This record gives sequence, C-alpha cells and structure tokens, in this order.
Amino acid sequence: MKKLIKSILIFFDDSIFRFWVKAAYPQYKRQRTGYVYHFEVIRRYFFMQKIIGFNRHIPWPVDFRSKILGPEHINKGIMCDPGDNIGIYINAYGGLKLGNNVNIGQNTTITTTNHNIYDHRKIGSKRGIIIGDNVWIGANCCIVAGVKIGNNVTIGAGCTIRQNIPSNSLVVQSDDAITINTKKPYQWDCLKEDLL
Repeated sequence: MKKLIKSILIFFDDSIFRFWVKAAYPQYKRQRTGYVYHFEVIRRYFFMQKIIGFNRHIPWPVDFRSKILGPEHINKGIMCDPGDNIGIYINAYGGLKLGNNVNIGQNTTITTTNHNIYDHRKIGSKRGIIIGDNVWIGANCCIVAGVKIGNNVTIGAGCTIRQNIPSNSLVVQSDDAITINTKKPYQWDCLKEDLL
C-alpha cells in the first residue's frame, strides 16, 4: 500500500506540481529528481512569495526572510537560486554573476556596491561580484564589492571575503584573518543532469 501511495504522489509531483513550479518560477533550473520534491518547492516558497508578495518579482524561489535588491542585475547559472535560504541579503545593483551549482548559506550578505568613503551619498568605485561554478558559501558570510571567487570554492561559515579567491580553494576563518587552502577538483557535473 505504501508503494502505491508513494508512486501516486511521485506521479502528481512529476506532472501537476512540476508544471506549477515551472510556471511560477521560470528561472528555477534544478535537477528533475534528487534535489527536492516539486510540492516542497510550492510549500516552502509559493504562498509567501507569490501570494503575500515577499520578493514577488523574482523568477526563482526566494525565502520570505531573505531580501534581494536589484534582481535584474543578477546573471545566474543552473542549480543556483540566490535567496532560497533563510536570512540572505543581496544587493545586486553593482552586478552579480553566479555560476552553476552555487549554494548560499543562511544569513549571508552579498553586496555588489558600497558607499564612497568621502561622500556617503555616492557609490564607491568598486562594483560587482563574480562567483564561479560549484561554490558553497557557508552560513553568516559576507562578500563585498569587487571580489571574484573562482570555481570549486568552499567558503566556511562566518568568513568575510574582501579579496579574490582562486579556484579549488577552501576558505576558513581564523582568529584574525581568513586562511585559503587548496582542495581537490569538484567531482559532480551538474550539466549532465536532466533539468526541471
């Protein structure tokens, strides 16, 4: 009986709920199976985002406790939904480019512009952030304008990124600075997945 119920739920998830997700979130590009059920996407995001109106204009799922400014300045790849986690703040007015398979942890701040230090009414000269493919950004991180993060980078929780990070790096916060270590190449190719 459990197998029958599960097969019915999977049928509806792969037909009705899948269509609903595709219609509500045209830029939601995740693997068709193995990430999260489509009804879970609807349950977690749809009511607060599309009905109540938190981040309503953004064409991918965004948690109602996150804030995305300037989504029209975000160029994102697949398997990447900036703001889908709790408490993320993104100011993308300076331009934000995200590669494929980028995950952003809770309470992370990404700001692509900053104030001029001599006149706070003006925007500073550093603008934009580029984040490569297969990047994991841990919880409570801060990434500031002008930074480029390479491919296959893991940023540990609580790091403040003020400098460029090379590809194949593991970044951890020590007492007074960040430490950048090398790591093995990434193994999973998300481009080979059957997408939603």
